[in-house]
Amino acid sequence: MPRISGKVHVVRVKKTHVDKQGRPREYSSAYLRRTYREGKRVRNETVANLSMLPEHVVDGIDAGLKGQRLVPVGDEFTIARSLPHGHVAAVAVMARQLGLPALLGPPCRARDLVLALIVSRVVRPGSKLSTLAWWPDTTLGVDLGVAGASTDEIYAAMDWLVDRQDAIEKHLVARHLDESVNPGRMALFDLTSSWVTGRCCELAARGYSRDGKKSCEQIEYGILCDPHGRPVAVRVFAGNTADPTAFGEIVTAVKDTFALDNLVLVGDRGMITSARIDALRKLNEDPDTATDFGWITALRAPAIAKLARDDGPLQMSLFDTQDLAEISHPDYPGERLIACRNPALAAERARKRRDLLAATDRLLAGIADRVDRATLTGAGEIGKTVGKVIDKHKMGKHFHTTITDTTLTYRRDQAHIDAEAELDGIYVLRTSVDADTLDPAAVVQSYKNLANIERDFRIIKADDLDLRPIHHRLTDRVKAHVLICLLACYLIWHLRKAWAPMTFTDEHPPQRDNPVAAAQRSAAADAKAARKHDPADNPLRSFRGLLDHLATLTRNQIRFPGADTDIPILAEPTPDQRRAFQLIDTPIPLTAA
Repeated sequence: MPRISGKVHVVRVKKTHVDKQGRPREYSSAYLRRTYREGKRVRNETVANLSMLPEHVVDGIDAGLKGQRLVPVGDEFTIARSLPHGHVAAVAVMARQLGLPALLGPPCRARDLVLALIVSRVVRPGSKLSTLAWWPDTTLGVDLGVAGASTDEIYAAMDWLVDRQDAIEKHLVARHLDESVNPGRMALFDLTSSWVTGRCCELAARGYSRDGKKSCEQIEYGILCDPHGRPVAVRVFAGNTADPTAFGEIVTAVKDTFALDNLVLVGDRGMITSARIDALRKLNEDPDTATDFGWITALRAPAIAKLARDDGPLQMSLFDTQDLAEISHPDYPGERLIACRNPALAAERARKRRDLLAATDRLLAGIADRVDRATLTGAGEIGKTVGKVIDKHKMGKHFHTTITDTTLTYRRDQAHIDAEAELDGIYVLRTSVDADTLDPAAVVQSYKNLANIERDFRIIKADDLDLRPIHHRLTDRVKAHVLICLLACYLIWHLRKAWAPMTFTDEHPPQRDNPVAAAQRSAAADAKAARKHDPADNPLRSFRGLLDHLATLTRNQIRFPGADTDIPILAEPTPDQRRAFQLIDTPIPLTAA
């Protein structure tokens, strides 16, 4: 009987067999078969046994018989280009959600460049030239059309930004300091510094270096924040500007530029001095200004010592049953004084003083030994040497020294040390806010909110944005650089809040029953830190680590054989990458623009 012709197909047969030991074994076979009809019956004919062929060869035969076109491995498509995408896309999404592009100004080339500089500062802080070279290596430069920008365009965009600064800050102030969203009508202000490279910066000067770079010139800048630490405005000053002068500048900006006349300003004891408070009083009393500026600040050590004298209102018995008490004094008319004592702070200050006194003793003992051995002689030379070291640890006030041409004697001023020790752990806040608005505990908490602005300084200077050192020369360029960092800090504030479940951030810090006591982390935050995983066993990362992980989400340009165009396709996101975008309420976008 002639063989019946017809199409063939691949059939896979799986059988299970149980051996004598009761263990199941599975066998798989593959056959090439032809199906045909004989009369009314359908019959199958095995053409070949494919069981000995590799699985991928059988799959190829099956696909070919089904009409699929097979191409050699590696020729299906090529990846023309692969660029890091996830990190810049996430930051750009947050920028759009916050309305940052519209906040910067109308659409134009300069706005695209500035937005790219802000996003880059969050993702990969660096100099403008290194950022310019980095843009073509990420989807940010491609999508915003800035990959081919020149240095002249960058500097022109920075000049454009400085001209827009007041308008930008007005919107941020209205968004976060207006009484409708800030019912406590409270704002924080503090000053910091960053050192400068080169010798030609117009603002560079020598002053008190908060970075410990005493040999470097610096610039200073003050940041205005809402009570939660969201930065809304910045002012840049020469490096030798005093804190009170900077405070006067921000008060003028609040009144004239931001058109606010009803605000409580919170600053530290070096910022809001008695002279600045007198100026605020005069401003409030001036009928032409009609302002109502309040303040919360702290007293300096000499003023606290004056309150603690025998006839003063600050006596240790105030703290027998509580850690804070409200007092008054004629030197502070119309103000409330909140005295606080923190036992933990008292113990730390006592320990530190003890260590520094011992260190100063060792320095003086070394000089005295040189005098005894006659290797250092002469009252002038001995005095010069003592002067170089006695106040190295700020303890010179606690020592009496007697110097002759051949001798050096010194002793501790124990009475002075004991008097200072009595005030360990005590600080006094002064405020113009009445008790109906803020009770004593709320005044303490409001002052402690300055920790939020200190956190912003850490973000800007060290942790995330790497503002320092300053490489720019012109005043407007320095101001533009600092403003870019401020706007990047604003982005990071919101990103950190959104991504708190994926990082070690304390999502729900406990409320303090005692506002004077140190802040504590929640049990949930301690558990996250110990396990390095969240309650659902997802791994935790630092904020910078999460951005680095998002950077592994690439956008690939796929090119198929014979096609003229590339197709952009994202790599398969990891669960953490998907979750990061879910937390900022957006699907993973194909572009960063």
